[in-house]
Amino acid sequence: MKLLVILPRFPYPIEKGDKLRAYHQIRLLSKSFDILLVAISHRRVSKEHLEKVKPYCKSIIIVRQNWLSAAWNLLVALFRGWPLQAGYYYSSRNQRTIDRLISKEKPGHIYCQLLRTAAYARNFKGPKTLDYQDVFSKGIERRIPTASLLMKPLLKFEYKRLLKYEKQLFSQFDNKTIISKPDRDFINHPDKEKIEIIPNGVDRKYFNPGKGVITHELIFTGNMGYPPNVDCAEYLVNKVLPLIHRKFPEARLMLAGASPHARVKSLASGKVTVTGWVDDIRSCYSSAMIFMAPMQIGTGLQNKLLEAMSMRLPCITSSLCNAALGAGDGSEILVGDTPKQVADHAIALLSDPELRQKVAENGFFFSRRNYSWESANEKLSSLISGTDKSKSAL
Repeated sequence: MKLLVILPRFPYPIEKGDKLRAYHQIRLLSKSFDILLVAISHRRVSKEHLEKVKPYCKSIIIVRQNWLSAAWNLLVALFRGWPLQAGYYYSSRNQRTIDRLISKEKPGHIYCQLLRTAAYARNFKGPKTLDYQDVFSKGIERRIPTASLLMKPLLKFEYKRLLKYEKQLFSQFDNKTIISKPDRDFINHPDKEKIEIIPNGVDRKYFNPGKGVITHELIFTGNMGYPPNVDCAEYLVNKVLPLIHRKFPEARLMLAGASPHARVKSLASGKVTVTGWVDDIRSCYSSAMIFMAPMQIGTGLQNKLLEAMSMRLPCITSSLCNAALGAGDGSEILVGDTPKQVADHAIALLSDPELRQKVAENGFFFSRRNYSWESANEKLSSLISGTDKSKSAL
């Protein structure tokens, strides 16, 4: 069967969570379907990056979207009643391209990643699946309290529209998927229990334990232009690290990841390293002793925690993150919801090598037992092909 996959971004290089999910889903779904990939992109996709995805696709169409057309799309979204991020990725020109592809190739199913691409499937009469992935409305709501006076009204406006749009889309798709149960619970629809949970996995062959020279005691990774990661980086440097320094004054923190925001760059000091893009993030993990991701805002499953666990790093997180992850607090992970709790966990791990090893080992086996791209995509494949038994049981 031909499967049309519509993405809001080309899935390579993998420096964002949605691209990570899309890449591995395409890689594994290609074993059961002929993938017709349509990806929206604001910049030219290099031949090198294209070659990374080509083996898994029957055809690839990259729909270029310039900034001028994106601005126009935002204006149109205001009058349509759409959330801005749905309008930002939609254009009538792109719609015509996709409709021509559907007419020519006649796919048996459409899979849309994120509500940003959902509108492109509206003219398709066959079965279709929407991957909410996480709940955009909740992510925006959590950003409102700490937003600037200028941003607050815009975020409140977007929040209300997202709530309405997430609910509207529910009835427009045959199947709905999401990354975790806590995210599903935030969808504002009476039948939200029918949304299938398709978690992320971790590439076990790639993220495997390795020995490196320790250059930093602490590490936090992620796309450093993403608002929840920017917030967490500031939280760690401004609120947590000073408490750790009372006991371990020489402790160093690495903030590793692409596209660091100016606010993240300003955190760099003799004790804080801001790396920017790194070719191999494993080298960062293997050069640290403890992974910290006490996220204060955001939604979804934190892939960074799965990667760190797979690299046998002891991890510290927040209840917000662990609600989606589901690791055992105190054994497989350490959970802290205040700067003091997070700092105390870090101090305990730095003081006790046996505790570090215990949490690292337990976390490693937890990730191995519970998070596999193969098992997650086996369920997704069954859902798309119409053979998923759990769906009929709901």
